Amino acid sequence: MSDKKGSALIVGGGIGGMQAALDLAESGFKVHMVTKDPSIGGIMSMLDKTFPTGDCAMCMISPKMVEVGRHPNINIMTMSELGEVSGEPGNFKVKIKHKARSIDQTKCTGCGECTRHCPVRNIIQIPERAPLPELKPEWRQVLEESMESNQRSASALIAILQEINARLKYLPRLALSHLARSLDIPESHVLSVATFYNAFSLTPVGRHIIEVCSGTACHVKGSKRLIDRLREELKIEPGQTTRDERFTLRTVNCIGCCALAPALRVDGEVFGYVKVSDLPSILKDQA
Repeated sequence: MSDKKGSALIVGGGIGGMQAALDLAESGFKVHMVTKDPSIGGIMSMLDKTFPTGDCAMCMISPKMVEVGRHPNINIMTMSELGEVSGEPGNFKVKIKHKARSIDQTKCTGCGECTRHCPVRNIIQIPERAPLPELKPEWRQVLEESMESNQRSASALIAILQEINARLKYLPRLALSHLARSLDIPESHVLSVATFYNAFSLTPVGRHIIEVCSGTACHVKGSKRLIDRLREELKIEPGQTTRDERFTLRTVNCIGCCALAPALRVDGEVFGYVKVSDLPSILKDQA
């Protein structure tokens, strides 16, 4: 046994393996640590707190991970597994199976992003796009004319949406799908634009749009009473449309008429100093 080698092999990079590696390394042994994971730390690095003290797991394990990584006597072999073992106590020979990385190990931080985005493990599959349901003839006509007036350019998406919204009073969900296909842009991009701007509506709106200002000045002057009376009169909530599709009720943060508070707007026409008693006549004037 006089020819014992001055090195040791530790399988596993958890808290127990790291402590053993540090103890052996401090005793002068060269330590080879093998773990199948992208980094050391084991299960404990995934925990929030430890039992029974409730201490932060990472607060306890992080110093050891740093100490192991910096110790000159410890060689860490991640993404590796123990293969064949031969020899006798004190003079073992082992074969380590290293998994392919396709990365520069000197720059690896052990974040694991390469594993999650590996094109070999995660084969990218682009499914064939299923045909879309047919549009209503009037929707198809509006969609085609809106695209033609804007040279069918994806850069004119907002202008196309504005024209569709103005003619149909809202943006039908199916029309947006056809628009994305026609312009060859992601449907998610079309939806992100359509839902970002308050000027666009994804639900049918009435022939007349009532917008009650709920800004600070109008709120102080009693805009909430106007909203409550309109809810009773029209039997709808803000954001809804009456059954006969005559009125759509909305609240807006500001219409730029603070001096006329409380104010509301009907189809773009501003009404100032509005009293609850004025609402019936305002509604009656809308054909």
